[in-house]
Amino acid sequence: MTHSSLEITEQEYLIKLPRDHFDLGFIYQLIKRIQTEQLFLHKTDHESEDDILSRNSFGDQDSRFDNLSDK
Repeated sequence: MTHSSLEITEQEYLIKLPRDHFDLGFIYQLIKRIQTEQLFLHKTDHESEDDILSRNSFGDQDSRFDNLSDK
């Protein structure tokens, strides 16, 4: 791994890995993991609000029923 390099610019990421040390399957797994983390980290606030609103709407359904502690 001594011949690997990483270049980061404002527009690009360039990762150079020697073929004899890394197979294509590893590279695909690495790319999928990076894409998954990017999707997780870049959720918009709007999506979060929708999720909270949907949770609250399910909570309203529970309030229609009597609780044992109320009796």
